[in-house]
Amino acid sequence: MADGAGDAFPDIVAAAQSAGCRVTPTSQQALAAMAETQHPQGVLAVCDLLPAGDLDALMAGPGPIVVLEGVSDPGNVGTIIRTADAAGAGGVVLTPGSADVHNGKVVRSTAGSLFHLPVLPDVPLAAVADAARRHDRALVVTAGDGDEDLFAAADGRLVCGRTCWVIGSEAHGASPEARAAADLLVRIPMAGAAESLNAAVATAVVLYVTAHAGLRSGDSNTGSGNDRLDP
Repeated sequence: MADGAGDAFPDIVAAAQSAGCRVTPTSQQALAAMAETQHPQGVLAVCDLLPAGDLDALMAGPGPIVVLEGVSDPGNVGTIIRTADAAGAGGVVLTPGSADVHNGKVVRSTAGSLFHLPVLPDVPLAAVADAARRHDRALVVTAGDGDEDLFAAADGRLVCGRTCWVIGSEAHGASPEARAAADLLVRIPMAGAAESLNAAVATAVVLYVTAHAGLRSGDSNTGSGNDRLDP
């Protein structure tokens, strides 16, 4: 904690002290050397790494699952975690090659959602596909050349609140492995000249469209039933 930060953030300091955390004053220069940002706000925390999650427990729970396949931009990963939290997703799974969830930009971009939404890093796609099948979840890949239009898929209940949405890398999209494992390839309609959407924006679109479709159908749990597709 930099000099004067206690006056700026008294609630944070009080909460840390009441939780038994050691609060150590330091100089602005020392804080700047420890922080990743150019203009730190005056308070840093040393935290444990996120505990390893249980993939089967995540798949067995409610809500859609977001699977990030090689999404490497930290800002996108953090924004997707925040969006998944806001949209009522069950959690986020990251395959190897995705940005480190402990990266400072990822943590800041989640705006706190990282600390109360299940996030499982470094899970191979094959393990995700196997777990989805064990728990009767459809594995749906977003792709510009997808067989189904997102709105038609939502209206037809081909996707719903128990779908596992696979979001491919920013540069290359979903891998051949993901496309082969998918139960369905879904495209987001594009009315203009843009070729694709940012990964975080695409995630927000598919989550909110399927949530809306579930609410319109009267399913308050947005997918409490079995939405697994026959291959």
